[in-house]
Parts: sequence; C-alpha cells; structure tokens
Amino acid sequence: MDGSDVTDDSAAEWEYKVIEPPTELTKRESANPERRLNELGTDGWRLVDTISYDGGGTKFLVFERRLED
Repeated sequence: MDGSDVTDDSAAEWEYKVIEPPTELTKRESANPERRLNELGTDGWRLVDTISYDGGGTKFLVFERRLED
C-alpha cells in the first residue's frame, strides 16, 4: 500500500464539542449516554477524549468532526 488512498488528517480543519455526561435524577449516577452518542455520531461527531474530575468520574466528553469545505 502506497498511502495514496489514505486521507491526510494533518491538513484537515476540525471543530470541537464538549458536553457533560448525562446524569440520573439524583445527579450522582451517570445515565446511559448511548442514545445521545448515537445522535452525535449521526451528525458526524466522534468521541476523542474524556476529562475527569480530580477525585474520579468523567466531567466532560470531548468530540470532534471535520469542518465542511
């Protein structure tokens, strides 16, 4: 394979979205984010990182998608 069919992400421009994971009514337990993640995926977003609290637990989910030309 010569790499000619591989997309060059280094020249791409990206946009980012940061969301808080959904929580249950008690605000102490995370709700299953599957539906929201699938919605974001359908819109072209992909999960690239998580940001955690110092004491543990996920504070933010970080998504990116390629900017349209």
